[in-house]
Amino acid sequence: MQENHEKILKLRQKALELPLLPGVYIMRDSSGEIIYIGKAKKLKNRVVQYFRNIKAHLPKVYQMVIRVDDFEHILCDSEFEALVLECNLIKQHTPKYNILLKDDKGYHYVKISAGQYPKITSAKQSEVVSCKDGSKFIGPYMSAFAVKQIAEDANKIFRLPTCSRRFPRDFGKRRPCLRHHLGQCSAVCSGKISQEEYMNSFSEAVKFIKGNGEIDIPELERQMQSASEALDFELAARLRDRIFAAQKIREEQKIFLNGKVNCDFVAISAGDRKCCICVIKYRKGRLCDSSQHIFDSQPPFSEMLSQFLAQYYSDADNIPREIYLNLQLEDRAVIEKLLCERSGKNVKISVPQKNEKYRLVQLAQNNAAEGLAALSKVSGREIAALDELMRLLSLESPPEYIESYDISNLGDKYIVGGMVVFEKGRPLKSAYKKFTIKDQLIQDDYCAMRQMLHRRFTEYLNAEDKTQGFGRLPDLILLDGGKGHVGAVMPVLEELGISTNVFGMVKDGKHRTRAITNGQEISISSNRSAFTLVSKIQDEVHRYTISFQQGKHKKASLVLSLTQIEGIGKAKAAALFDEFKTLKSMREASVDELCKVKGITPALAEKIKEFLNN
Repeated sequence: MQENHEKILKLRQKALELPLLPGVYIMRDSSGEIIYIGKAKKLKNRVVQYFRNIKAHLPKVYQMVIRVDDFEHILCDSEFEALVLECNLIKQHTPKYNILLKDDKGYHYVKISAGQYPKITSAKQSEVVSCKDGSKFIGPYMSAFAVKQIAEDANKIFRLPTCSRRFPRDFGKRRPCLRHHLGQCSAVCSGKISQEEYMNSFSEAVKFIKGNGEIDIPELERQMQSASEALDFELAARLRDRIFAAQKIREEQKIFLNGKVNCDFVAISAGDRKCCICVIKYRKGRLCDSSQHIFDSQPPFSEMLSQFLAQYYSDADNIPREIYLNLQLEDRAVIEKLLCERSGKNVKISVPQKNEKYRLVQLAQNNAAEGLAALSKVSGREIAALDELMRLLSLESPPEYIESYDISNLGDKYIVGGMVVFEKGRPLKSAYKKFTIKDQLIQDDYCAMRQMLHRRFTEYLNAEDKTQGFGRLPDLILLDGGKGHVGAVMPVLEELGISTNVFGMVKDGKHRTRAITNGQEISISSNRSAFTLVSKIQDEVHRYTISFQQGKHKKASLVLSLTQIEGIGKAKAAALFDEFKTLKSMREASVDELCKVKGITPALAEKIKEFLNN
């Protein structure tokens, strides 16, 4: 451990000597192998971060840093030059701790089965290698989504069977399935479709696939008209059905932009250990691909997304003119310049705020959240809400552990506070806490909130276990109140040396969540997932605090009623309620059980029984 500490100090000192210029840094382990490559606008600032307070790093970064034995750097004339050099070096050396877009699932193919009545399905590369039944394959394709989509479209448009029945063996054995009644299958199983007729449709379907899903509807309409004029009404009907199916699929996949536009929608969703980036592609105005990429989580996520884009769009043919993201990039102009040079055309990167573009970015984000949810017990909706909250509040990472506070007053006597906890978007009721505000003679929400947070974080400083309860530092504090409440508690946290994110939850006239504030209001009404989560937190902390207030008031009233018994004061009455909780359980208790309470004699117990029974 001492050796590691001395090595980190040495590396930090070396980093402090770096210039404040653009460049690339190369981390090596003790064997001299390159384990990480990065670029920076200011080398000194960036590299020093790795060797300062290393225990605060995320697990992946920490593991990388403790393995660094030395580093070197290459100065560049600009941040753009540094980005290009970084991409080339990563491609050349494939360092262990860099984001690597490796596809271990292999390629995907469209399978054309053998036989008199062949079928169209999707297949993985492993199936191609092991296939020995004479089937043929169209491909390879990089995306499983693209293969399944085009095979499904071809079968629908040309009304080909997708069932497991084998023809001609299974002719007439069962009635046609639901797909036939929906107009998606010609019911080959009925035995009424000749092989020649079937193969004509099948050949057209294969042409459709080889043409990347393009179908000439005007040409089909011309053929239908010719067939009708030649009185070949059966052919005209088949062509009509084919046109209808093609038009329906186009409507289902219709993009909001006019013309045959190429654009991508890219969104990142992050958890505590993993993050997922989803890419939804439109080519020639048509949805053609959707892919998810899982990586180790490594804030800041805008920088992680920049690295992904630089590596993902390494092929000029894969770069669209427009790329829409779910968060802003600090080096957007640099990434745009890189993609422009690679593709030889203008490439625009932007973050849409409304309309259909925004909806499709949200769709990509939801898909990324679902991809992340598959790795954990958290739902995609909860991950998406925490992601939205992170971006809205400009946090470094999603707030996985949220504490919320509220104050409730009932006159000057009963002033209480409540703390609720949400972990990964869900209530953690075992961590809820109640506070009775002490030594406060008048109603003052600000003073009560200060006292509550001072007591809570004093417990945090004294706690030995920093992983649970009061020993755990929240990622985000939400106060049921406005900027006044935030301003009131910040001096308390600063005095205790607590550094965390604090915001107030602002309500409208109907007591519904309207915005979040830390001095400047941030509207959340248009961010549905974040709005739902914050509203849920605000409702829960209000309910919990009010319930505590009502319980204390009820107990005080009942204590007061017991003081009517001769020999029972407030202290003994409170002790009785602490033991039995309710009048009912006290009434049902025996004299001996009542006597177990400190100060209660058999004579007093008899009086209590008589009083309660009457």
